[in-house]
Amino acid sequence: MSNKVNILDVEFDKQTKAETIDLLASRLKDHKKTFIVTANPEIVMYAQRDSDYMATLRAADYIIPDGAGIIMGAKLLKRPLPERVAGFDLLKDLLAVANCEYLNVFFLGAKEDVVRKAVTNVKQEYPNLHVCGYHHGYFDEKDEKVAEIVKKAEPDLVFVALGFPKQERWIKIHFPQFHKGVFMGVGGSFDVLAGEVKRAPLIWRKLNLEWLYRLIKQPSRWKRMAFLPLFMLKVFQTKKERVNG
Repeated sequence: MSNKVNILDVEFDKQTKAETIDLLASRLKDHKKTFIVTANPEIVMYAQRDSDYMATLRAADYIIPDGAGIIMGAKLLKRPLPERVAGFDLLKDLLAVANCEYLNVFFLGAKEDVVRKAVTNVKQEYPNLHVCGYHHGYFDEKDEKVAEIVKKAEPDLVFVALGFPKQERWIKIHFPQFHKGVFMGVGGSFDVLAGEVKRAPLIWRKLNLEWLYRLIKQPSRWKRMAFLPLFMLKVFQTKKERVNG
């Protein structure tokens, strides 16, 4: 039985958050290089119209379903995924693993003051992990100097907060240079770690309504949310084609 679920040509991994953490903890222990993408409907739709970005997603070792829309789409295709795995929750769980195992962590992205605050807060919450370096996100993704800074730090975990598609492209471009490390794009997570942005309350997250909470708090996000109905329509069309085909 396949452990992948194909949604609009993006192969999502069919496992729970706990299974994902166990798998990644094992890969960290064995120093296996790993490229993780946490994908929502907006990312899938972007990949539909950008072949280079689709190729980037296909280069990933694991694509995690981050978004209620992905879970809905999988159900519609009758190929359900176990649960949504929020990127921020995965980030926090990996920090906990790093704390237990005394691992090296590099933070790449966001504004200088934001990443600095994020690092300060992480050090307080996870005193046993080692922040081996950090760098703001205002640079060209092909800049070899930044990649060299990260490489010299010898990180076990690299969190890249450049926003998609830049963060995934940065990882794909520079991934071959590294001999170890789990690399993951984390979007705006440093803002949350820094205390600049608050997450939705737990009840909203449990109801898969974090997107609605964020929309209420940031009405300017409505353009991004418009991808959800387009995504569901595309999934429905795919399902219809399979039935008719």
